Amino acid sequence: MADDNTSTVSMQSLNQATAEKLRQTVARIERLEEEKAEVAQQVKDVYAEAKAFGFDVKALRQIIKIRKTDRQEREEQEQVLETYLLALGEI
Repeated sequence: MADDNTSTVSMQSLNQATAEKLRQTVARIERLEEEKAEVAQQVKDVYAEAKAFGFDVKALRQIIKIRKTDRQEREEQEQVLETYLLALGEI
């Protein structure tokens, strides 16, 4: 019977520690989600400012996308695109 009692206490301890870690993890994720939403709003605001200044937002988004891509990978994609456009008689 002592073994059952010891394992029950041990299990409760483990469960309490696990529950606390779970609470901390959930709280951390929620904080990060809030920060992500704030950053997304800031990015949206910058695009709105750019538009008000007369910049083409669509072009800006494309530039951001291009700059995220590795140069070599981007050049390979451009070559494939050019090949396809040539094959279709578009250029």
